[in-house]
Amino acid sequence: IHSNCKIGPNVVIGSNSIIHSNSNIQECIIGSDCVVKSGAIIGGAGFGFDPKSKVKINHIGNVVIGDNCNIGSNTTIDRAVFDSTIISKNSFIDNLVQIAHNVFIGEGAIIAAQSGIAGSTIIGSNVVIGGQSGISGHLTIGNNVKIAAKSGVTKNITDNSVIAGFPAVDIKKWKISTIRLNKL
Repeated sequence: IHSNCKIGPNVVIGSNSIIHSNSNIQECIIGSDCVVKSGAIIGGAGFGFDPKSKVKINHIGNVVIGDNCNIGSNTTIDRAVFDSTIISKNSFIDNLVQIAHNVFIGEGAIIAAQSGIAGSTIIGSNVVIGGQSGISGHLTIGNNVKIAAKSGVTKNITDNSVIAGFPAVDIKKWKISTIRLNKL
């Protein structure tokens, strides 16, 4: 654990894991052989409130990060409302990524910088998310999905899909529409 970190309450850190400086970790279980880069905030309360009364919803869950994960600098991972926000083993998350409460990320995910995943989204295994992509809440993204950079995902995505654009569609459709648009 490097300098100027805040660790706790309710934190467990596995063997051979490294927490770089200025990180804030609470309500979190981190597996073995993980790296958390500088300035990461893991286990903070999520963004939740009653829209009418503006009363904040308490987040009493936690974050669980599997073995051999990499969490980039200034990335935030919010704890769940009741259960766990989960980052499965062998997942690599770049700098400046925001992962909201109750999100589940499957094994072997790669998430590039400046991406955001809204609450209660389920992301399958071996998913690659390009930089500056946004994923709406309460969606299911299948296994082996590739999301091109700067995509906006607003609906569920089936296994083995490659998508791009906003709203994100099959990348072949996106390329055709982009070519047509550029010919105008």
